[in-house]
Amino acid sequence: MVEVARQLRQEQTPTEAVLWQYLRRKQRGYKVRRQQPIGPFVVDFYISQARLVTEVDGPIHNCQKECDQQRQALLEELGLTFLRFTTATVEKNLPRVLLEIDQAVETLSTPKFP
Repeated sequence: MVEVARQLRQEQTPTEAVLWQYLRRKQRGYKVRRQQPIGPFVVDFYISQARLVTEVDGPIHNCQKECDQQRQALLEELGLTFLRFTTATVEKNLPRVLLEIDQAVETLSTPKFP
């Protein structure tokens, strides 16, 4: 999967590239990995401190919704949380996407006390 992830990093979609420009190098206060292998899967973006996966779904995902749902369910069983955005949402409303990611990281990174 590591080789697959490397290849995907080289062939990222234009929308993933735009989002990556705002997430890389801890610009938002947290470390983000792109095209991160997790088990037999590779996720678009992963923030380990929050166990948060962010996926950017292009038109191809319209044809594979059931497969995406199964994959997501398996990863959620590992305790991961998902955010999904369409390419149109990222392209038309990037500030809202970044805010949602920031809020999720803050919420999921906060220690939970009994």
